[in-house]
Amino acid sequence: MFSVAESVISNIFITWVLFMEKQWRELNIWPSQELVKHFAPSSFKRNYPNTVIVDGTEGPIKKPKNPTAQQATCSTYKNTNTVKVLIGTSLGGLVSYVSPSYGGSTSDRQIVEHSSLAVMCDKKDSIMADKGFNVQDIFAPHDVFINIPTFFKKKNRMSNETVIKDRKIASKRVHIERITGLAKTYKILTEPMIATETKLSSEIIFVCFMLCNFRNGIVPSYA
Repeated sequence: MFSVAESVISNIFITWVLFMEKQWRELNIWPSQELVKHFAPSSFKRNYPNTVIVDGTEGPIKKPKNPTAQQATCSTYKNTNTVKVLIGTSLGGLVSYVSPSYGGSTSDRQIVEHSSLAVMCDKKDSIMADKGFNVQDIFAPHDVFINIPTFFKKKNRMSNETVIKDRKIASKRVHIERITGLAKTYKILTEPMIATETKLSSEIIFVCFMLCNFRNGIVPSYA
């Protein structure tokens, strides 16, 4: 199309991805409690103040030739080879945390253990996540509460209060899934990455999610 070698386009792409990632890494995208409260939708202010919503997301990659790499990137959830990151957003829909990428076999807990999320949170903050985010013991020493739906174990039924609470959490947590969907409008996150892109997956995913912060907000003020 451009009458140049593929290597030229590849070098331009790699240069700009690395440049954008390094420039945006210098920004402090973790908002203060005051900013979170100011921009939080009204429903969050009433029920879930000082909350960070987190979720793991995966992107497909080409199957590596190395057997060890195949095993590390094999995702039982996606049933293919993937890279996985942990995303955090503010109540207003701002992407405020993007972890480095890990192989698809890595659990959410393992990513949290290697992250600085617990240190970044202030006292009395809370983390809203899905059921599998069982990391209360990591955040408890920092006085940070984990808000997740109730595990359904060895019980025939849950109380009405528990069901209502879980539905409220699910209705709020859905916003991070919408933000992830917005990021995946960039095809590079939905089509299998080649080996070169996989090596740069941390930088590519970070840039795509940061670009979402420049797009129109998708969390309404009454959410």
